[in-house]
Amino acid sequence: MRHTLAVLVENAPGVLARVAGLFSRRGFNIESLTVGRTENPDVSRMTIVVEGDDRVIEQVSKQLHKLIDVIKINDISQEQYVDRDLVMVKVGADPAHRVEIMHMAEVFRARVVDMGSKTMTIECTGTEAKINAFEESLRPYGIRELVRTGKVAMVRGVRFASSPSSTSGGSASQDSRE
Repeated sequence: MRHTLAVLVENAPGVLARVAGLFSRRGFNIESLTVGRTENPDVSRMTIVVEGDDRVIEQVSKQLHKLIDVIKINDISQEQYVDRDLVMVKVGADPAHRVEIMHMAEVFRARVVDMGSKTMTIECTGTEAKINAFEESLRPYGIRELVRTGKVAMVRGVRFASSPSSTSGGSASQDSRE
């Protein structure tokens, strides 16, 4: 089963390397990893997507908790959450195909962010399935370059996966109220 982990860490040099190294040393494959600071500049949030059964995820969580920089771990896979990926795609776009490519982008609510004499760069945000479909729709035009961010996710409603004031420990969700 694919799990999405929301991990709060101290916003300090080397933390990402320590977390990624833990996964690497244990032989766990990270499918997606995004990191950014939170509303608190001293805290960063990692959204980590990893494949594994509940036993593997429990083992990963226990190992992460041993890292001094980790504040909180929350497996939000069973929660109701909103997730998004971002992709930027540079496609071959001779003048004869530009309108067609722009219509394709419009269908996916994507937008053109750069245009060269022979290429267009388009950004699109959405679920993994939407991003995959967008990518496939552009293949006939010749993808020259593609970069994806990986998943970012937030629990819906009044629950917060990134509340550092909640107690640390375990992979169960902590309920914080607004």
